[in-house]
Amino acid sequence: MDEREKLRKFRELDDAFAEALRGLDSPERRREIPTGPPVRPLEEQPGDDAAGDPEADFERRLKALMKDYALPAESVSDLVQTLRALGRIA
Repeated sequence: MDEREKLRKFRELDDAFAEALRGLDSPERRREIPTGPPVRPLEEQPGDDAAGDPEADFERRLKALMKDYALPAESVSDLVQTLRALGRIA
């Protein structure tokens, strides 16, 4: 994978991650958060038994994104630290 493709995928993941974080602040929008290609409604996803728990929903969506984009936990951790350093998340 060339550097442009990596950068594009990183930007897509960053956008999806930021949208998921905004969804945590706005419970009425929680079901609108994309879960990665292809976007599926939460009702159709396996393991929907935690639908009432925002933290469990977020963790499940984050893991799905990591799997879809083949990103290790270290890369996501670096992304979160960068976003915090830039003041984009609390």
